[in-house]
Amino acid sequence: MLVEREPYSLNAAEKQPLLLAELNELTKHHQQDCSPYRQLVAAQWPDFVAAEQTEQLPYLAVRLFKQLKLQSVPDADVFKVLYSSGTTGTPSRIVLDSATAAMQSKILVKIMQHWLGKARLPMLIIDHPGVIKDRSHFSARGAGIQGLSFMGRNHCYALNDDMSINFEALDQFCQQFGDGPVFVFGFTFMVWQFFIQELQKQNKTIVLPQALLLHSGGWKKLQDQAVDNTTFKQQVLAQTAISKVHNFYGMVEQVGAIFVECEQGHLHCPSYADVLVRTPGSWQTAAVGEEGVLQLLSTLPRSYPGHSLLSEDRAVLLGEDNCPCGRLGKYFHILGRLPQAEARGCSDTFSSGTTP
Repeated sequence: MLVEREPYSLNAAEKQPLLLAELNELTKHHQQDCSPYRQLVAAQWPDFVAAEQTEQLPYLAVRLFKQLKLQSVPDADVFKVLYSSGTTGTPSRIVLDSATAAMQSKILVKIMQHWLGKARLPMLIIDHPGVIKDRSHFSARGAGIQGLSFMGRNHCYALNDDMSINFEALDQFCQQFGDGPVFVFGFTFMVWQFFIQELQKQNKTIVLPQALLLHSGGWKKLQDQAVDNTTFKQQVLAQTAISKVHNFYGMVEQVGAIFVECEQGHLHCPSYADVLVRTPGSWQTAAVGEEGVLQLLSTLPRSYPGHSLLSEDRAVLLGEDNCPCGRLGKYFHILGRLPQAEARGCSDTFSSGTTP
Protein backbone atom coordinates (compact mmCIF):
# COMPACT_ATOMS: atom_id res chain seq x y z
CA MET A 1 0.00 0.00 0.00
CA LEU A 2 1.09 3.54 -0.72
CA VAL A 3 0.68 4.58 2.92
CA GLU A 4 3.64 2.36 3.83
CA ARG A 5 5.97 4.21 1.45
CA GLU A 6 8.11 7.26 2.16
CA PRO A 7 6.54 10.56 1.05
CA TYR A 8 8.65 11.40 -2.04
CA SER A 9 10.24 8.05 -2.87
CA LEU A 10 8.25 6.77 -5.88
CA ASN A 11 8.68 7.68 -9.52
CA ALA A 12 5.72 7.72 -11.89
CA ALA A 13 6.29 4.15 -13.14
CA GLU A 14 6.14 2.85 -9.56
CA LYS A 15 3.49 5.15 -8.17
CA GLN A 16 0.79 5.39 -10.84
CA PRO A 17 -0.29 1.68 -10.97
CA LEU A 18 -0.50 1.54 -7.15
CA LEU A 19 -2.36 4.86 -7.00
CA LEU A 20 -4.84 3.81 -9.69
CA ALA A 21 -5.59 0.48 -7.98
CA GLU A 22 -6.25 2.14 -4.62
CA LEU A 23 -8.39 4.92 -6.11
CA ASN A 24 -10.47 2.43 -8.12
CA GLU A 25 -11.02 0.44 -4.92
CA LEU A 26 -12.07 3.60 -3.06
CA THR A 27 -14.45 4.60 -5.86
CA LYS A 28 -16.13 1.20 -5.67
CA HIS A 29 -16.29 1.39 -1.86
CA HIS A 30 -17.96 4.81 -1.88
CA GLN A 31 -20.40 3.81 -4.64
CA GLN A 32 -21.52 0.94 -2.44
CA ASP A 33 -21.69 2.80 0.87
CA CYS A 34 -22.66 6.39 -0.02
CA SER A 35 -25.97 6.67 -1.85
CA PRO A 36 -25.62 10.34 -2.99
CA TYR A 37 -22.13 9.58 -4.36
CA ARG A 38 -23.46 6.55 -6.23
CA GLN A 39 -26.20 8.69 -7.78
CA LEU A 40 -23.77 11.46 -8.77
CA VAL A 41 -21.41 9.01 -10.47
CA ALA A 42 -24.29 7.27 -12.25
CA ALA A 43 -25.58 10.62 -13.53
CA GLN A 44 -22.27 12.01 -14.76
CA TRP A 45 -20.35 8.85 -15.63
CA PRO A 46 -23.14 6.37 -16.51
CA ASP A 47 -20.77 3.89 -18.18
CA PHE A 48 -18.10 3.97 -15.49
CA VAL A 49 -16.91 0.61 -14.19
CA ALA A 50 -13.24 1.16 -13.41
CA ALA A 51 -10.61 3.66 -14.55
CA GLU A 52 -7.66 2.56 -16.68
CA GLN A 53 -5.81 5.77 -15.77
CA THR A 54 -6.35 8.35 -13.06
CA GLU A 55 -7.76 10.91 -15.53
CA GLN A 56 -10.79 8.64 -16.01
CA LEU A 57 -11.79 8.55 -12.34
CA PRO A 58 -15.05 10.26 -11.42
CA TYR A 59 -14.57 13.45 -9.43
CA LEU A 60 -16.79 15.61 -7.25
CA ALA A 61 -16.82 19.38 -7.18
CA VAL A 62 -15.52 20.23 -3.73
CA ARG A 63 -18.46 22.54 -3.03
CA LEU A 64 -20.80 19.53 -2.96
CA PHE A 65 -19.64 18.95 0.62
CA LYS A 66 -21.42 22.20 1.47
CA GLN A 67 -24.67 21.03 -0.08
CA LEU A 68 -24.93 17.29 0.58
CA LYS A 69 -24.39 14.87 3.42
CA LEU A 70 -21.64 12.73 1.94
CA GLN A 71 -20.50 9.90 4.18
CA SER A 72 -19.69 6.25 3.65
CA VAL A 73 -20.01 5.08 7.24
CA PRO A 74 -23.05 4.69 9.52
CA ASP A 75 -23.79 7.57 11.91
CA ALA A 76 -22.83 5.30 14.81
CA ASP A 77 -19.25 5.11 13.47
CA VAL A 78 -18.75 8.87 13.17
CA PHE A 79 -15.75 9.85 15.30
CA LYS A 80 -15.31 13.51 14.37
CA VAL A 81 -16.78 16.10 12.00
CA LEU A 82 -14.55 18.73 10.38
CA TYR A 83 -15.87 21.99 9.00
CA SER A 84 -14.30 24.25 6.39
CA SER A 85 -13.50 27.78 7.45
CA GLY A 86 -15.26 30.03 4.95
CA THR A 87 -16.62 33.27 6.37
CA THR A 88 -19.75 33.14 4.21
CA GLY A 89 -22.24 30.49 3.22
CA THR A 90 -22.52 26.92 4.41
CA PRO A 91 -19.26 25.24 5.48
CA SER A 92 -18.14 21.92 4.07
CA ARG A 93 -18.89 19.06 6.45
CA ILE A 94 -16.36 16.22 6.49
CA VAL A 95 -17.27 13.06 8.39
CA LEU A 96 -14.44 10.97 9.84
CA ASP A 97 -14.53 7.57 11.44
CA SER A 98 -11.72 6.64 13.82
CA ALA A 99 -9.80 4.62 11.20
CA THR A 100 -9.79 7.45 8.62
CA ALA A 101 -8.84 10.02 11.27
CA ALA A 102 -5.99 7.81 12.48
CA MET A 103 -4.70 7.27 8.95
CA GLN A 104 -4.82 10.99 8.16
CA SER A 105 -2.85 11.74 11.34
CA LYS A 106 -0.31 9.01 10.55
CA ILE A 107 0.32 10.33 7.04
CA LEU A 108 0.48 13.95 8.17
CA VAL A 109 3.16 12.98 10.69
CA LYS A 110 5.03 10.99 8.04
CA ILE A 111 5.10 13.94 5.63
CA MET A 112 6.07 16.42 8.34
CA GLN A 113 8.90 14.22 9.62
CA HIS A 114 10.44 14.47 6.16
CA TRP A 115 10.71 18.25 6.61
CA LEU A 116 11.23 18.55 10.38
CA GLY A 117 13.03 15.34 11.31
CA LYS A 118 11.70 12.75 13.73
CA ALA A 119 12.51 14.58 16.96
CA ARG A 120 9.62 16.63 18.36
CA LEU A 121 10.75 20.25 18.37
CA PRO A 122 9.67 23.14 20.60
CA MET A 123 6.66 24.60 18.78
CA LEU A 124 5.54 28.20 18.40
CA ILE A 125 1.96 28.48 17.15
CA ILE A 126 0.97 31.80 15.58
CA ASP A 127 -2.60 31.75 16.89
CA HIS A 128 -4.44 31.87 20.20
CA PRO A 129 -5.26 28.79 22.33
CA GLY A 130 -9.04 29.28 22.15
CA VAL A 131 -9.15 28.08 18.54
CA ILE A 132 -8.89 24.40 19.55
CA LYS A 133 -11.41 24.42 22.42
CA ASP A 134 -14.16 22.35 20.75
CA ARG A 135 -12.37 19.12 19.87
CA SER A 136 -15.39 17.32 18.42
CA HIS A 137 -16.38 20.00 15.86
CA PHE A 138 -13.20 21.50 14.52
CA SER A 139 -12.85 24.23 11.97
CA ALA A 140 -10.10 23.63 9.42
CA ARG A 141 -8.01 26.09 11.42
CA GLY A 142 -8.40 24.16 14.66
CA ALA A 143 -7.89 20.83 12.91
CA GLY A 144 -4.71 22.09 11.28
CA ILE A 145 -3.27 23.26 14.58
CA GLN A 146 -4.20 20.10 16.43
CA GLY A 147 -2.91 17.85 13.66
CA LEU A 148 0.47 19.56 13.47
CA SER A 149 0.84 20.04 17.23
CA PHE A 150 1.70 16.34 17.46
CA MET A 151 4.97 17.24 15.75
CA GLY A 152 5.95 19.67 18.51
CA ARG A 153 6.47 19.96 22.26
CA ASN A 154 6.49 22.83 24.73
CA HIS A 155 3.73 24.46 22.70
CA CYS A 156 3.56 28.23 22.91
CA TYR A 157 0.70 30.29 21.46
CA ALA A 158 2.10 33.59 20.20
CA LEU A 159 -1.23 35.46 20.24
CA ASN A 160 -3.79 36.45 22.85
CA ASP A 161 -7.52 35.90 22.33
CA ASP A 162 -7.84 39.42 20.88
CA MET A 163 -5.11 38.56 18.29
CA SER A 164 -2.52 40.82 19.92
CA ILE A 165 0.96 39.36 20.41
CA ASN A 166 1.55 37.70 23.78
CA PHE A 167 5.03 39.17 24.23
CA GLU A 168 5.49 37.65 27.67
CA ALA A 169 4.96 34.11 26.38
CA LEU A 170 6.88 34.82 23.16
CA ASP A 171 9.94 36.23 24.94
CA GLN A 172 10.00 33.33 27.38
CA PHE A 173 9.81 30.82 24.50
CA CYS A 174 12.63 32.54 22.58
CA GLN A 175 14.85 32.74 25.66
CA GLN A 176 14.33 29.06 26.40
CA PHE A 177 14.53 27.60 22.89
CA GLY A 178 15.86 30.31 20.55
CA ASP A 179 19.36 28.81 20.25
CA GLY A 180 18.14 25.49 18.86
CA PRO A 181 15.80 24.07 16.20
CA VAL A 182 12.19 25.22 16.55
CA PHE A 183 8.97 24.45 14.66
CA VAL A 184 6.81 27.50 13.94
CA PHE A 185 3.33 27.08 12.46
CA GLY A 186 0.54 29.45 11.51
CA PHE A 187 -1.95 30.27 8.79
CA THR A 188 -0.41 32.56 6.19
CA PHE A 189 -2.60 35.64 6.54
CA MET A 190 -2.48 35.49 10.33
CA VAL A 191 1.29 35.08 10.42
CA TRP A 192 1.58 38.13 8.19
CA GLN A 193 -1.01 40.50 9.67
CA PHE A 194 -1.06 39.65 13.36
CA PHE A 195 2.57 38.65 13.84
CA ILE A 196 5.08 39.85 11.23
CA GLN A 197 3.41 43.20 10.51
CA GLU A 198 2.72 43.77 14.20
CA LEU A 199 6.36 43.11 15.11
CA GLN A 200 7.34 45.57 12.39
CA LYS A 201 4.89 48.23 13.61
CA GLN A 202 6.21 47.95 17.14
CA ASN A 203 9.81 47.96 15.90
CA LYS A 204 10.45 44.60 17.54
CA THR A 205 12.26 41.49 16.35
CA ILE A 206 12.69 37.98 17.66
CA VAL A 207 15.64 35.70 16.91
CA LEU A 208 14.92 32.10 15.91
CA PRO A 209 17.71 31.36 13.39
CA GLN A 210 17.31 27.57 13.45
CA ALA A 211 13.51 27.60 13.19
CA LEU A 212 11.42 26.25 10.34
CA LEU A 213 8.19 28.13 9.61
CA LEU A 214 5.38 26.14 8.02
CA HIS A 215 2.35 28.14 6.91
CA SER A 216 -0.76 27.60 4.80
CA GLY A 217 -3.95 29.23 3.57
CA GLY A 218 -5.15 32.78 3.11
CA TRP A 219 -2.88 33.86 0.24
CA LYS A 220 -5.76 35.71 -1.39
CA LYS A 221 -5.82 38.36 1.32
CA LEU A 222 -2.06 38.80 1.03
CA GLN A 223 -2.23 39.12 -2.76
CA ASP A 224 -4.87 41.81 -2.28
CA GLN A 225 -2.20 43.65 -0.27
CA ALA A 226 0.42 42.98 -2.99
CA VAL A 227 2.36 40.57 -0.77
CA ASP A 228 3.91 37.73 -2.77
CA ASN A 229 5.77 34.66 -1.56
CA THR A 230 9.19 36.32 -1.90
CA THR A 231 8.13 39.44 0.04
CA PHE A 232 6.59 37.26 2.74
CA LYS A 233 9.82 35.28 3.19
CA GLN A 234 12.01 38.40 3.19
CA GLN A 235 9.93 40.08 5.88
CA VAL A 236 9.78 36.91 8.01
CA LEU A 237 13.57 36.78 7.85
CA ALA A 238 13.89 40.45 8.80
CA GLN A 239 11.57 40.20 11.83
CA THR A 240 12.41 36.71 13.13
CA ALA A 241 15.73 35.56 11.56
CA ILE A 242 13.87 32.51 10.20
CA SER A 243 15.25 31.57 6.77
CA LYS A 244 13.54 28.18 6.33
CA VAL A 245 9.96 29.05 5.32
CA HIS A 246 7.68 26.50 3.62
CA ASN A 247 4.14 27.08 2.43
CA PHE A 248 1.85 24.08 2.11
CA TYR A 249 -1.40 23.51 0.25
CA GLY A 250 -4.24 21.42 1.58
CA MET A 251 -7.96 21.51 2.29
CA VAL A 252 -10.26 20.19 4.99
CA GLU A 253 -11.92 17.92 2.40
CA GLN A 254 -8.63 16.00 2.08
CA VAL A 255 -6.88 16.25 5.43
CA GLY A 256 -3.58 14.44 5.89
CA ALA A 257 -1.90 14.23 2.50
CA ILE A 258 -0.71 17.84 2.26
CA PHE A 259 1.40 19.36 -0.52
CA VAL A 260 4.51 21.06 0.90
CA GLU A 261 6.60 23.68 -0.88
CA CYS A 262 10.22 22.66 -1.48
CA GLU A 263 13.32 24.86 -1.49
CA GLN A 264 12.66 25.66 -5.16
CA GLY A 265 9.23 27.11 -4.33
CA HIS A 266 7.31 24.15 -5.84
CA LEU A 267 4.41 22.30 -4.17
CA HIS A 268 5.04 18.54 -4.12
CA CYS A 269 2.67 15.58 -4.27
CA PRO A 270 3.45 12.95 -1.63
CA SER A 271 3.23 9.24 -2.43
CA TYR A 272 -0.33 9.05 -1.05
CA ALA A 273 -1.85 11.78 -3.22
CA ASP A 274 -1.68 13.23 -6.70
CA VAL A 275 -2.98 16.11 -8.78
CA LEU A 276 -4.40 16.64 -12.24
CA VAL A 277 -5.05 19.99 -13.94
CA ARG A 278 -8.21 20.24 -16.05
CA THR A 279 -9.00 22.82 -18.73
CA PRO A 280 -12.26 24.68 -17.93
CA GLY A 281 -14.94 24.00 -20.51
CA SER A 282 -13.63 20.79 -22.05
CA TRP A 283 -12.47 19.50 -18.63
CA GLN A 284 -9.76 17.51 -20.39
CA THR A 285 -6.45 17.14 -18.55
CA ALA A 286 -4.06 19.98 -19.30
CA ALA A 287 -0.45 19.44 -20.31
CA VAL A 288 2.55 20.40 -18.19
CA GLY A 289 2.79 24.18 -18.17
CA GLU A 290 -0.88 24.77 -19.06
CA GLU A 291 -3.16 26.53 -16.59
CA GLY A 292 -6.40 24.98 -15.45
CA VAL A 293 -8.49 23.86 -12.47
CA LEU A 294 -6.79 21.66 -9.90
CA GLN A 295 -8.11 18.15 -9.25
CA LEU A 296 -6.90 16.46 -6.08
CA LEU A 297 -6.55 12.71 -5.62
CA SER A 298 -5.97 11.09 -2.22
CA THR A 299 -5.87 7.48 -1.07
CA LEU A 300 -6.84 8.38 2.52
CA PRO A 301 -10.59 9.22 2.62
CA ARG A 302 -12.59 6.07 3.40
CA SER A 303 -15.34 7.48 5.62
CA TYR A 304 -16.45 10.00 2.97
CA PRO A 305 -16.06 10.15 -0.85
CA GLY A 306 -13.27 12.74 -0.89
CA HIS A 307 -10.67 10.74 -2.79
CA SER A 308 -11.15 12.58 -6.14
CA LEU A 309 -12.15 16.23 -5.90
CA LEU A 310 -12.25 19.14 -8.32
CA SER A 311 -11.09 22.18 -6.35
CA GLU A 312 -11.92 25.84 -6.85
CA ASP A 313 -8.26 26.74 -7.40
CA ARG A 314 -6.35 27.51 -10.58
CA ALA A 315 -3.03 25.74 -10.95
CA VAL A 316 -0.29 24.74 -13.34
CA LEU A 317 1.52 21.39 -13.33
CA LEU A 318 5.26 22.05 -13.56
CA GLY A 319 6.60 18.53 -13.98
CA GLU A 320 6.99 15.05 -12.53
CA ASP A 321 10.04 13.32 -11.01
CA ASN A 322 12.40 16.07 -12.18
CA CYS A 323 12.25 18.91 -9.63
CA PRO A 324 15.75 20.26 -8.94
CA CYS A 325 15.15 19.62 -5.22
CA GLY A 326 15.45 15.87 -5.95
CA ARG A 327 12.07 14.75 -4.60
CA LEU A 328 10.06 12.40 -6.81
CA GLY A 329 6.44 12.92 -7.82
CA LYS A 330 4.46 15.70 -9.49
CA TYR A 331 5.07 19.32 -8.52
CA PHE A 332 2.93 22.36 -9.23
CA HIS A 333 2.00 25.98 -8.52
CA ILE A 334 -1.29 27.39 -7.24
CA LEU A 335 -2.29 30.46 -9.28
CA GLY A 336 -5.25 31.61 -7.19
CA ARG A 337 -8.96 31.09 -6.79
CA LEU A 338 -11.36 30.61 -9.65
CA PRO A 339 -13.44 33.72 -10.41
CA GLN A 340 -16.51 33.89 -8.15
CA ALA A 341 -15.21 31.09 -5.92
CA GLU A 342 -15.67 32.24 -2.38
CA ALA A 343 -12.51 32.95 -0.39
CA ARG A 344 -12.40 30.14 2.13
CA GLY A 345 -8.79 29.86 3.21
CA CYS A 346 -8.29 28.54 6.73
CA SER A 347 -7.06 31.89 8.01
CA ASP A 348 -9.96 33.81 6.50
CA THR A 349 -12.15 32.86 9.45
CA PHE A 350 -10.78 35.82 11.31
CA SER A 351 -11.15 39.28 9.85
CA SER A 352 -11.35 42.70 11.37
CA GLY A 353 -14.48 43.17 13.43
CA THR A 354 -15.26 39.47 13.89
CA THR A 355 -14.76 37.32 16.93
CA PRO A 356 -12.10 34.66 16.47
